[in-house]
Amino acid sequence: MAEKHTTMASPLSSPRRVSKDVTESHLDGDDTSDVYITSESRKQIGLTSACFLIFNRMVGTGIFATPSSIFASSGSVGLALFIWVIGMLIAASGMMVYLEWGTGLPRNGGEKNYLEFFYRRPKFLATGFYTGYVVLLGWAGSNSVIFGEYILNAAQVEVNRWNQRGVGLACITAAFLIHGLALKWGLRLQNVLGVIKLIILLIIIFSGFAALGGHLKVDKPHNFDDAFKGTTGSAYGIVTALYNVIWSYIGYSNANYAMSEMRNPVRNLKIAAPLAILIVGILYMLANIAYFAAVPREEILSSGRILAASFFRNVFGPKAERALSVFVALSAFGNVLSVIFSQGRLVQELGREGILPFSRLWASNKPFNAPFAGLFEHWLVSVIIMLAPPPGDAYNFILNLISYPLSIVNIFVSFGLLYLHLPLPVRFRHSQAANWRPPVRATLPVIVFFFLSNIYLAVAPYVPPPTPADNQYKSLPYYLHCVVGLGILAAGGVYWVIWAKLLPWIGKYELRRAVVQEADGWSRNAFTHVRKEQ
Repeated sequence: MAEKHTTMASPLSSPRRVSKDVTESHLDGDDTSDVYITSESRKQIGLTSACFLIFNRMVGTGIFATPSSIFASSGSVGLALFIWVIGMLIAASGMMVYLEWGTGLPRNGGEKNYLEFFYRRPKFLATGFYTGYVVLLGWAGSNSVIFGEYILNAAQVEVNRWNQRGVGLACITAAFLIHGLALKWGLRLQNVLGVIKLIILLIIIFSGFAALGGHLKVDKPHNFDDAFKGTTGSAYGIVTALYNVIWSYIGYSNANYAMSEMRNPVRNLKIAAPLAILIVGILYMLANIAYFAAVPREEILSSGRILAASFFRNVFGPKAERALSVFVALSAFGNVLSVIFSQGRLVQELGREGILPFSRLWASNKPFNAPFAGLFEHWLVSVIIMLAPPPGDAYNFILNLISYPLSIVNIFVSFGLLYLHLPLPVRFRHSQAANWRPPVRATLPVIVFFFLSNIYLAVAPYVPPPTPADNQYKSLPYYLHCVVGLGILAAGGVYWVIWAKLLPWIGKYELRRAVVQEADGWSRNAFTHVRKEQ
């Protein structure tokens, strides 16, 4: 049987002739992951920028919006602080896992590269699942909701479903248009807002020291007198609190998505990732201590996602509460800018590799030298997820909906690294184990801890709350985010079945991957149809 090689712009498009600049390398034999070319002119990220990539992504609204629910779920000051420590350790172990993967495979794409490196059979299945994970999750939606809540609080307007979502919609739309139409100004604004985040946290921390000394507008709350009073031991409460903490640390892997654009990527990631985790971990712990030093227990429980506003009121008075609520909203906006910037580029990366339908559209940098289509896709999904949940549940639902699939992805990412580390007999070793020699290696106990932590985070949410009143949602089933999260991952699997199995069977062709050298000096993977003629 003769073979006829044709290329396509997307998995669902019709075949075309292979151009001369395509070097084909099949997954059945040679591995395209070893063929990766980039342009030196694209390497614009230095050590400082790498640190801010991680810092800006981690510090969003989590530290301002989640401590109240973490305290409510844990039941006591002592357990709440302990859960923040556990969350920091999980994030630090995850940073080490991603540090090894990132230095071993220093290229754009993050988890997509790591899953494809290890999970090679069935062919392209890991790619399909990851596509659903990237395309169908609206990461920027949650902080847009918080932006709306803090702006309305500053304006002394009662928060309801539609004014909160309306302001949030304006926030995420502005972020999308800034990055899509004026990329340089978007990056500058993003860096300025990153500095504002740092200033806000330092204000909270130093004000907390003053509050510990009794400098308050209200009576001293004495939250540390019996720190473990009211501790809950329910698995549901602890895992709910942990999800909130981990949400606040999401971003420790953010620099991994831009490794191809980083100068001296191995050295810079080795310094930037641990430094960012250390700084953020210290700031988070001190900020929580400040909250408990200035806000009474009952007020923490009733403040919801505007705990930082209550803190400012108790320390500085009502006028400062309104002013600093605006600055917290700006911090939320900075995080929305950071999230949509990176997620839009992940969509573009999937387009550049020919995975998505209409891949040329998603891969394009037209018309303003920015991934406008990829940014639009993330804006659209974020808006849908932001507007769908009922009042009061939007933030927690979005937070958990994003965190749950991430735990599933991290199970597979950490298991792959764990398997590569295990001293197995030759016949059980992975085919790439002998080639895996990254400059940085995470220790086996760290990998095991991260792996087991994510298994717990994936299983524990199915344990029902002790009473209906303990449900973190007001009008949604406690398990809904798990079901929807698994549905999103399953959608990626369905896409794989259609793209990699059903359509090739109908069209009598086989999908293979080829390396394409682009005019801008970057290589990319493209999928080809290999049609067999009788």
